[in-house]
Amino acid sequence: MRTALTIAGSDSGAGAGIQADLKTFAAHGLYGTCAITAVTAQNTRGVSMVEALSADLVTAQIEAVFSDLGAHAAKTGMLATVAIVEAVSATVQALDIPFLVVDPVILASSGDRLLDEDGLRALKAELIPLAFVVTPNIPEAETLTGMRVRTVEDQKEAARRIAGLGARSVVVTGGHASSDDIIDLLFTGGAFIEFRHRRVPGRHTHGTGCTFSAAIASHLALGVDVRDAVPRAQAFVRDAITRAPALGQGRGPMDHFFKWEITGPASRAE
Repeated sequence: MRTALTIAGSDSGAGAGIQADLKTFAAHGLYGTCAITAVTAQNTRGVSMVEALSADLVTAQIEAVFSDLGAHAAKTGMLATVAIVEAVSATVQALDIPFLVVDPVILASSGDRLLDEDGLRALKAELIPLAFVVTPNIPEAETLTGMRVRTVEDQKEAARRIAGLGARSVVVTGGHASSDDIIDLLFTGGAFIEFRHRRVPGRHTHGTGCTFSAAIASHLALGVDVRDAVPRAQAFVRDAITRAPALGQGRGPMDHFFKWEITGPASRAE
């Protein structure tokens, strides 16, 4: 059985973070493992408290699961502190973990910073150069590059700059753009590929970034080329939003296991 590792924060509402990643891995038929970087108290309405774990404990988690269970791909999400960024970078490099997908979680949906300036510098200098794919949304791409991203041409320039940090491929996602169509722009091998789909209406979009990057990691672990992994991940997120269970009073979670409703028993409640 193929395995995938997520290195990220815990979301007590289970719509994003470690919980979303593990659901996504399972939905793709992978055995998922995790290294938790921070514990958050949150629900669909927002985050009320965050506590980062020690960098040594994060390293120990990665080493424990990788030495025993391995990983055909891995992804990072919320890393919280500069010490954790540095520890994860060093451990990923030392263990030669393949197909690293870096979801550069810098800002919360509320706009609050989840990684300070020292952490951002370490992310750019130490972790992104190890990435097989980096998956920033538009605000994250702006923070990484220092430029405004408003058009597809801006997305292209941002992708070039992020690739210039050492990443093999970059996907600048377009969900934050004010348009009916979402364009996720892949830059790989010196070429751009645009993946476009209609925006799914509704507020149940919590964890889309985590899920997208985890889906890409899942397909890479299964041996899919990045050019095919991106549109497959895009379709997975779209369908998970479409079938969201309408939970919570804020930005609700998606349904990561929507395929079970299509191909499995008539009702999971039975």
